[in-house]
Parts: sequence; C-alpha cells; structure tokens
Amino acid sequence: MSFLEHFTSKCFAFFLAYLLVSTQLNAFQTSSTNAIIVDVNTGIILFEKNADEPIPPASMSKLMTLYMVFEALEKGQLKLDERLRVSQYAMNTYGGSTMFLDTTDTPTVEELIRGVVVLSGNDASVVLAETLSPDSSESGFAQLMNTRSLDMGMTNSNFINSNGWPDPNHYMSVRDLAYIAERIITDYPDYYQYFSEREFSFDGRAPSNRFNRNPLLAAENSRADGLKTGYTQDSGYGLVGSAEFEGNRVLFVLSGLKSTAERADEGLALLNWYNRQFKKEVVFNADVPITKAPIWMGSEQMVDIGLKSPVAVIYPINADKQIKATAQFSEYPQAPIKKGQEIGQLSVEIPALNSQFTTPLIALQDIEKANVIQRFTSTIRILFSNLIQSFQS
Repeated sequence: MSFLEHFTSKCFAFFLAYLLVSTQLNAFQTSSTNAIIVDVNTGIILFEKNADEPIPPASMSKLMTLYMVFEALEKGQLKLDERLRVSQYAMNTYGGSTMFLDTTDTPTVEELIRGVVVLSGNDASVVLAETLSPDSSESGFAQLMNTRSLDMGMTNSNFINSNGWPDPNHYMSVRDLAYIAERIITDYPDYYQYFSEREFSFDGRAPSNRFNRNPLLAAENSRADGLKTGYTQDSGYGLVGSAEFEGNRVLFVLSGLKSTAERADEGLALLNWYNRQFKKEVVFNADVPITKAPIWMGSEQMVDIGLKSPVAVIYPINADKQIKATAQFSEYPQAPIKKGQEIGQLSVEIPALNSQFTTPLIALQDIEKANVIQRFTSTIRILFSNLIQSFQS
C-alpha cells in the first residue's frame, strides 16, 4: 500500500489519506513525575506525563528569563558587549548556583548570559532582570515575565523571580517549559550556541564551578546541545534537553528525578529511544496539487490547492506508515483567487501517536472572476448541489 491513499471528497472537507496502523508505539518508561517529549521539526508530542501540572521549575525557569533577554537583544534594548552594574541585591539575595559577582563588577551582557546558561548563576539572572525591569527591580521583571508568558499561551506558569528560587507561587508546567525552550531554539538560533558550552570561567573565579551541569553535553554520541538543568528539594532533579539526529531535533523536559545519576541515565535513555524508534518522512511536497477546491463565481469551477512548504511526519519505525489528512474549507473560496493565497487548512493525524497538527493550504494557480454567463452557471450549479445534499440528508 502506498504511503498516501486518496478518498472521495465530501462537502468542504476532503479526506486525502488514511493508512491503518498494525503496531502501537511502546511508551517511554521514566521515573520522572512530570515529563514531555516533542519532535521539534513536526511539533508532534511523542510522550507526556502530567505535562500540564504546575510544578516548582527550579533553575529551568531561567529559560524564560533568557528568552526575554534574547528578545531584548533583537529589539536593541541590550547589546552583547554592553556592561551592566551589579546591585547589592543581586550580589546578596540568593544563594545556590552563582557567578560570584560583586558590586565592583561590570560584566558584559554576553558574560551574564553564559553565567546563566553554563553556571546557572542566580546572581547573573538578577542583574539581567533588573536591567530590563520597568522599575529596575527583580519583581518588576517577574511581572513582565508573567505578561509575556500569557501572551505566548503559557497558561500554567507564574513567576515570582528571575532564577527559579523556591516560592510556592513560582511554578511552570513541563509543557510550558518545553514551549519556551522550543521558542528559544526556533526564534533565536544565533543565541542557541550558548547552551552547548560545557564550561565557562568568569574572571578565573571558583574554578570548580565552571562546568555546565547538563550531563548530556559530555556524553559520547548523545548529540545533545542544550538546554538547562534544575534542582531544589521540592522539585527534585530536572532537565530541559535537546539533541539533533540527522536533521531531526528532539526536545524534552524531565522533572522530579531523585539524583543527578538518574537524571543523566534517563536523559541518555530518552535520546536513544528517540533515535532508534522513530523515522521522519515527507508526505506532502510543496507546490504540488493535493486536491481541488470549489470556487464561487470564478472563471474556473475548481482550483488546485497545495502547500507552501513540505509537510513531514514522524512515526514509529516498527509500525506501519500511517497518516490521515483532511483538507478543510469554512466556505467556498470566492474569485478572484491569487496563486499563493491561503484558502483552507490541512489537518494531519497520526493515529499511532494520537497526534494532530494543521498547516495552511494555498491556491496553486490564479483564478479570475467569472463573467456574467459564468456567474449565472456557477450559481445554478451550487444551488443544484445544495438541493441534492438537502435530499440526501
């Protein structure tokens, strides 16, 4: 059986393809209390466990701080070589992971970013937060984080500080953590390089504290290149990780693990599971007709529709290839139609993964507005079609 099998169109929904699955995917086994695994290229969620439960994110919530810093860099609010002052508050308020800053320091923005990413510096996070805050306070920056996260659709997150220091009102879900990590990777690829750095020694201070805590970066053949670890007594050990295998990127969040060893073991097991168990394949090419859509008052009755970009899916390597795709239109597209005009949505389902996503459908040709005779004929045709459907229903 071919990868795609065409079905009969009905009304405005066209069932394009469907293949039966004979084998179900074995779920990833994890000791994490909360977890999510996402194929970044397709956006397909491969596994989730308590993914929407608000939990203490520990230092993993620094990803939100970093996203806002990258956003400020792109807007010109900050420059990488710009030097920032260190306040007494930034130096003294938090313990835990630190960059060992003091009030005599004027680190660059780039040094502070590396201090947050590699050293998980609570003090470095505060310096960046105070700089971007509307009132120069960390709490003011936390409010910005809350506003921005809601704008981005992160409904299970709330921020009290910039670094993940324990507070009952500071929380995130692993789904929200995965989302902000994915946004960092896709929105700011030029800054993503910082997350693969294995060590950073700021001004020669505390040599034993110069190493990145992400255990996957040093693991042989892991292909890991980010992103952030976290630990508090309440949260346990967590990891937001990502790796790329031959152009396929996986992103995951694990939380609630019992030790650094368990965090490393589960992270490596997850990457091996992803690399061995899944395959990606392009199922629809760009600029190739998928089906046709009826046109209202056009010089032609139908228009070829397709995709602006190729659509790829990921599926379990030991299962039959499978896909169910539906082209949907809310109403008849009305002429004139321009090539490249969005006129519907392609909904793609992968039954084995219980996953679905949509992508825009576009017209692949120009359709001019109908002349008087064509308009009359089109009206009669549609009225007759509606009459037939009313009898059938």
